[in-house]
Amino acid sequence: MPTDCISYQNSGYFSKLMQDYLDQKPELKSLYNHFPSLENFEKQIIEKQSNFNNVNRVPLVKTLKKQYQNIEISDLTRQNLELLALENTFTITTGHQLNLFSGPLYFLYKIISAINLTKELKSKYPSNNFVPIYWMATEDHDFEEINYFNFKGKKFRWNKESTGPVGRLSTEGLAEFLEIYALELGSSTNANTLKKLFEDAYLKHDNLANATRFLANSLFASQGLVIIDADDADLKQAFIPYAKEELVKQTSFKTVQETIEKLTDYSVQVNPREINLFYIEDNLRERIIFEKERYFINNTKISFSKEEIFSELENNPEKFSPNVIMRPLYQEIILPNLCYIGGGGEIAYWLELKSFFDAVNITFPILLVRNSVLLATEKQVKKADQLHLNWKDLFTKQEDLLNTVTHKISAFPIDLSAQKEILKTQFQYIYELADQTDKSFSGAVKAQEIKQTKGLENLEKRLLKAQKRKLQDQLERVTDLQCELFPNNSLQERQANFSEFYLEKGEQLIPLLTQKLRPLETNFSIITI
Repeated sequence: MPTDCISYQNSGYFSKLMQDYLDQKPELKSLYNHFPSLENFEKQIIEKQSNFNNVNRVPLVKTLKKQYQNIEISDLTRQNLELLALENTFTITTGHQLNLFSGPLYFLYKIISAINLTKELKSKYPSNNFVPIYWMATEDHDFEEINYFNFKGKKFRWNKESTGPVGRLSTEGLAEFLEIYALELGSSTNANTLKKLFEDAYLKHDNLANATRFLANSLFASQGLVIIDADDADLKQAFIPYAKEELVKQTSFKTVQETIEKLTDYSVQVNPREINLFYIEDNLRERIIFEKERYFINNTKISFSKEEIFSELENNPEKFSPNVIMRPLYQEIILPNLCYIGGGGEIAYWLELKSFFDAVNITFPILLVRNSVLLATEKQVKKADQLHLNWKDLFTKQEDLLNTVTHKISAFPIDLSAQKEILKTQFQYIYELADQTDKSFSGAVKAQEIKQTKGLENLEKRLLKAQKRKLQDQLERVTDLQCELFPNNSLQERQANFSEFYLEKGEQLIPLLTQKLRPLETNFSIITI
């Protein structure tokens, strides 16, 4: 294949907003702080250093050590935990839902992007320390979004009821699920490694947060990854003033809504509510609604006066959970963070938040689109070469791809442009005649030209269809290859689970990805495994 990458903008899988952000269009400049370049991190470091409350490092380190107390960690992760207490230490953060068995492949790409960026920053700014953070979305309550994963085209779903924060969900009942999945893995050495990994994660830990922490730590501990569960009373102490302002002034709603009104040329990723906080208990996470001078917890009989909800917030801050609008703010309050790494959809909603951060005087992080990857086997690469396909071809929509290939391999041109030009010339002569007679004749000439041109266009389409039928065997091979690389006509990284590729590469998989990926390069990487 002639190239091993394709730009995000040319991949066909990024929204107009993301394309314009990556192109640094001037009209979007007010929506972010600094664009992600190695040089711009110097400004970000200075701003964060001057604006971050270093008092928050104490509960951060204390909480992280408590969360890690029952897990064996690497020396590098232990060192990074200690470094977080220092004022010259900063974080690079990515976040992800607690998808079962890590969910889609891009779980790996997010974390590797964060790890690799910390290495680049340490090389560029050696007087500072940089720690990669994986923020577990433990407070989310939409279990239907995360209770499954795909493996070799099959969907494995854990059928269990859940209404509260997913991080607190018991892992009881996963043994039978694991048995079914183990049969699909087979009995190879790599398969047995995966079975043990998943068994240790989900059968030896009591809830989904602890299981996910164990899994991510097992995969990335050697790289010094630090995993945080922010569903914690001590961490939320620092969030109290901002939650209070949200309850009283609804600053996030006002500022974000103003930003959305300016984004007339783009699709809006998320819309704010008047109060962007949930109230949570073990099996409950419901919106807080303000009506008739009282705060109501949606779908319950719980309500508070202003004084009562402030008292509840002061005494039990862990019961107040930020939604998608407020969560980024909470993150930047408790972490000395420089950069958030996410997918296109995540970065799109972060771009709605800059004015909100400005209003509450919290430094807005650099926003970096995570690495995207297409994994291809040597057999698939060879097949593409035999079919004379490049990666740009394979990234196109299937109908366009088949049309392109049909034109390319047809024994004759499927193009009647020359005939259309001849027709146009012929009608030019008739128009000249029409000018010499009654004007109504010109209308008849125009109608006939349109009819005959349309006829040629229809013949061209039928000719293409006829050639597709004749070349069906070759086109089926093209379709089969694209479906292998883009399952369900979607990105592989959004469909497949990492275990499918771990079976092939084993412990070499993550080091290979880590070696290949460059977080500050805006290219879709194609990696042969």
